Amino acid sequence: MTSPHGNNTPKPKGTKTTSQRRGFMGRGHMIASAPVEKPRDFKGTLRKLVAYLDPYKAKIIVVFLLAIGSTAFAIVGPKILGNATTELFNGIIAELAGTGEVPFNTISRILLTALGLYAFSALLSYLQGWLMTDVAIQVTYKLRKQIMEKINRMPFRYFDGTSHGEVLSLLTNDVDTINQTLNQSLTQIVTSLVSVLGILVMMLTISWQMTLVALLIVPVSMMVVMLIVKQSQKFFRQQQDYLGHVNGQVEETFGGHVIVKAFNGEEKSIARFDEYNNTLYDSAWKAQFFSSIMMPTMRLIGNLGYVAVVILGGWLTVRQLITVGDIQAFIQYVRSFTQPITQLANISNVLQGTVAAAERVFDFLAAEEEPADTESPIRMEKVRGQVEFENVHFSYEAGKPVIKGFSAKIQPGQKVAIVGPTGAGKTTMVKLLMRFYDVDSGAIRIDGHDVRDFARADLRHLFGMVLQDTWLFNGTIADNIRYGRAEASKDDVVAAAKAAHVDHFVRTLPEGYHFMLNEEVTNISQGQKQLLTIARAFLANAPMLILDEATSSVDTHTEILIQEAMDRLMKGRTSFVIAHRLSTIRSADLILVMRDGNIIEQGSHDELMEQGGFYAELYNSQFERMEETITA
Repeated sequence: MTSPHGNNTPKPKGTKTTSQRRGFMGRGHMIASAPVEKPRDFKGTLRKLVAYLDPYKAKIIVVFLLAIGSTAFAIVGPKILGNATTELFNGIIAELAGTGEVPFNTISRILLTALGLYAFSALLSYLQGWLMTDVAIQVTYKLRKQIMEKINRMPFRYFDGTSHGEVLSLLTNDVDTINQTLNQSLTQIVTSLVSVLGILVMMLTISWQMTLVALLIVPVSMMVVMLIVKQSQKFFRQQQDYLGHVNGQVEETFGGHVIVKAFNGEEKSIARFDEYNNTLYDSAWKAQFFSSIMMPTMRLIGNLGYVAVVILGGWLTVRQLITVGDIQAFIQYVRSFTQPITQLANISNVLQGTVAAAERVFDFLAAEEEPADTESPIRMEKVRGQVEFENVHFSYEAGKPVIKGFSAKIQPGQKVAIVGPTGAGKTTMVKLLMRFYDVDSGAIRIDGHDVRDFARADLRHLFGMVLQDTWLFNGTIADNIRYGRAEASKDDVVAAAKAAHVDHFVRTLPEGYHFMLNEEVTNISQGQKQLLTIARAFLANAPMLILDEATSSVDTHTEILIQEAMDRLMKGRTSFVIAHRLSTIRSADLILVMRDGNIIEQGSHDELMEQGGFYAELYNSQFERMEETITA
């Protein structure tokens, strides 16, 4: 059975990757980021996300301990290096005074100790990153697996109101956001907190006066950051909105470039693109400008703070309250102090976006699924193919019926054509037959058994399907034919291909049955694609068929081949043909004429023409249009 959906679902217009949704500055630190979507239930979603980490609790505890150890050893480093500076300074002074010499051995030991601490800190950091990456990948693998399995359990009704791009975004953008946060931000929270507290303690051990001066830099820096972010946010928001508009315009134009050219819409399309692009240019320029002034402004404030610290440190050194090495260590700590504070501020923003992404994933995983199959499903060894519709009622939306009291009885092996105007309910009947939807009332029976008494997988194995919209995937021709019966041998594939008039053209291809179809399946013609889907149905060898007339976009010779293949395929099988061109179903055993969700006429072609009703009117109007076309 072929699938009605393509495998290359495009992203919805304006879909942004994780990096597009955030503003970045140099060295990987995020600043002035665009507004992040906030979750509806932050605490509840965070608890669910933490529950996913529960199986890895031991690893995460080890990761946190490693992060604390790595940060602590790194924090001690400047203090030890300061001791080396002090020893060097005192040694030089003593040597100049003639009272001693530079203690190089002592300095060497101090430097080796500092080197050892930094090396050990790096090792702990490496182990922490390796373990956390393993946890993050396992969690995201589990989420992707659950989403994919959930997709196959979701009712078709869900996808009627949800774009494929939104579901695809769960598997890509949202899960990637969770992965990045688990992999980077989670341990960064620990390291930043330890860094802030550790550096503060180390600064206090050197000089409380200098620490007080250094701390005054923080509120000033935060005020400046808030001022710049407040100004930049509106431009970041506008930038992202118009990035979506530009992407959407390009996608539409190139996706329908034939229509654009056919209707001379190039100038209009370019004008709309220019309008969006100019707005994007203005907003992006302003957003990037505010981002770019962040670092120089912060550096200026930081440098003013360093000047104050150095002046105070010099004064304290002169009074012999601290050493020269302490000043060096303190300046290093001051440089390191603001960075983890900025990181914590950014992480809180990232965490909001991550929880919002997790909330969307959990909402999808908690969405209502198809009703479970019956506990004791019917298993039929031999299917005759008798189908009965008994007073079937159905509506996609409550209060808006689509099928109203549909009744019909099809005998085994009959070729049944379903005809009617657009919106009459032809395709809906097929969806009900295969239990893509369940009837609201009434029943559909196969060989006397209600379709709801079958397991869905068993029921769908009873049908082969050939649709007007062909669906093939990126793979070999043999794999595409074998899609409905994975265990089929090569001989079976070739036999099905011959029956569908596929074998000849396949053998003309460079690698025959191993010829690789590209992702868009543009390296074979429309008619060849249709013949491949018929070969797939032949190989599936189902006792019943559903055929959506598939010859509207092919040449006359290919149409004859497809029609011959479909006639051969229908032989001996109960077949349902959704007919668009009534001239192709004159040989049908039974024609069901639908209008507004009801069967208004049924019978053979000759019987319906004799009645002179709605079918005869439809048929004659098509015949008249055909004559007019030929005459023209």
